[in-house]
Order: sequence, then C-alpha cells, then structure tokens
Amino acid sequence: MDQAQGFTPQPLPPWHRAVLKVGSSLLTTPDGALTEVHAQALASFVARSRDAGREVVIVSSGAVAAGRGLARPDRSTGLPGRQALAALGQTRLVALWQGLLSVPVAQVLLTHDDLRHRRRYLNARATLRELLALGTVPVVNENDTVAVDELKLGDNDNLAAIVAALVDADVLLIASDVAGLFTADPRTDAQARPVQDIPALATSSFATAGGAGSKAGTGGMRTKLEAATKAAAAGIETVLFDGRDPACVARLAAGTLTGTRLRAPQSRMAARKYWLRHTPPIGRVLVDAGAAQALQTRGASLLPGGVVGAEGEFTRGDVIEIGDGQTVFARGIAQYAASDVRRIARLHTRDIEAVLGYSYGETVVHRDDLVTLGTEP
Repeated sequence: MDQAQGFTPQPLPPWHRAVLKVGSSLLTTPDGALTEVHAQALASFVARSRDAGREVVIVSSGAVAAGRGLARPDRSTGLPGRQALAALGQTRLVALWQGLLSVPVAQVLLTHDDLRHRRRYLNARATLRELLALGTVPVVNENDTVAVDELKLGDNDNLAAIVAALVDADVLLIASDVAGLFTADPRTDAQARPVQDIPALATSSFATAGGAGSKAGTGGMRTKLEAATKAAAAGIETVLFDGRDPACVARLAAGTLTGTRLRAPQSRMAARKYWLRHTPPIGRVLVDAGAAQALQTRGASLLPGGVVGAEGEFTRGDVIEIGDGQTVFARGIAQYAASDVRRIARLHTRDIEAVLGYSYGETVVHRDDLVTLGTEP
C-alpha cells in the first residue's frame, strides 16, 4: 500500500521549541554517501519555523554511514572501525546541514554519561540554551567516536527524547522513512492500517513496531515508540512523519501533520512542576522579602542579590527549597552549590565570576527550574 495514503491531515500540537530527529536513511544513499535529497525539505522546515519565531534543535544521525562512504571497506569492521567511521563522517554531516541553512550551525556531541551526570547534564542544557539564544541551529549527535554504548540499536531516537527534555522542547518531531505508525509492518502486510493518534502510549502499541528500519540506520519503529514514551514522561508530545515526502514536510511547516501523533498524558510544564513538587529537597536557600515577592508574583528567577543565606549542603543540580526564614514557598534546581551560594549572597550578578573564579550563569535558580508551592498538585 502507499504509506502516504490513509493518514488524514491533523493540526500539530502548539509549539515554540522543537527537537527534530533525522535518521540516517534520510541523509544517505544506499552506498553510504551523504545526500541532500531529503535533507533539503527538512532544512526548509527549520528555516520556515525560525522565520515564524520558533526554535529547532536537530538530532541528526548519519555520521557512521557517511564515514563508511569514505573509508576502505576492509578497515571499517568492529567497534574501533565504526568509531573511526563516526570521526570521518561527523564533519561531513555538519557540513551538510550548514550548507542547507543560512544561519550558523553548532555541532554538539553528547554521550549518555553527559546526560546521566547531573553537573554535565546542566552544563549541556546551559550550552544548548545559549546556542538557541544566539540564533544558531544546534545539530546534536552522539559522540560515537569515544562512546561504546551509543552505537547500539536506535540510540539516536532515544537521544532525541532526552534532548527534548534537556531543552524543554514542546514537541519531538521524528522524521522517518515511513509515514507513521501502522497496525502492522506495511512493507510486508497489505492489511496494515495507519494509526493517526495515540492518546496515551501503552505496551500494546509496541506490538505494531518492527526492528531496524534500514541498512543505513540503527533503529526502527520500536525505538521511536520508546523515545516517544520517554518524551511523554516529560510532558512532551511526539509526532512521526515521512521525511522523504516533501509535501508532507511542507505541510508540517504550515502546522499540519500527516502522520502519527503520540500525545503526552500531561503538559510539559505540568510534568516538570509535578516532578519538582514531589522530589525531596536537599537543602534550602533563604531570600529577602523583595525576592520572595518577585518569585511568587512575577515568575522571576532567583538572583544572588536576593539571597540572604543557605541551609544544608547541596550541590549544583540538586532540588532545594526556597523560603524567607518563616515560610517555604518554592522549590527549584540549584545552579550553584550551597558553599557557592553563601559566597555570592547579596552580590550583583556581575560579581559572581570575580568571587568564585567561574560562573554558571546569573541565576541561583532559573525560573524554568522553579515552582511555587500552593494547593495545586
């Protein structure tokens, strides 16, 4: 059956920031060489989205496949060989995206260690946020050259979900070589029917997914559903669409999806607030009356000038309480350790680096990492 048929156009979920995952099969020819054939439409989607005031982070596979087209066939087997291929192909991959976009492209290579270690996680998030603020398009890939686990099946699908949570994306867009999710594998089952919308991911959904999708890639529909599950846990919706179909991609740029929409059980902000409210705090930051009012009524970030002290011992990335000495009214993620907070308390943000010798930014707790405590769940 024609996979493009049967999917009824539907609105994309509202979004300002998205992560776009692009698989190897969309960027390489059968012999492994990089090609712009499908990337052109996807780059146009990114450009049109940026023109509309939106932000896009690209998670792009293709480095190993691109490197394979440059190496001697007898020297590209085994894990060391694949890691070498990633090193060869990564520069070509970034060059491809830069050639298709008129704004600067920034290469960001991550491993799971970067995302499991809390301080490195926060550093990666701060870097990606700053790159977006600078008007660039970050192109994220796994650092396959030095990481072993990252060459496993479909890992970039899951990496995309992690990056979506990392940058507080509103939606995860997965460009694939199929039109969306089907009741069976449409390549082998003529009775396969498209699945338009999944209100909440269930285990039964995985039964419709197959294994690896293509020779060039490392993942299939199952890993995409796993990624959607991770994104949903963070309150982020996922959409699957055919990245080979320029008309489908053009409709996407106009706010219309022709593919599968996998909904999250709650909004991104609700998921984040729930997590902050129910995560045991490690310590406490005390603030003055002006900071307390700004945090509770104006949705402000906590700056060092409003801090009067810190209780307990916490590290950067820990969840802490915020109070005024009498009432605890907020929780948030600390950008500085307790010892640092005590040293920069009451100071202007411009003095942070002079006092500490380094700076993780001007906020003690950023407003995106802060929730005020009330009666809501």
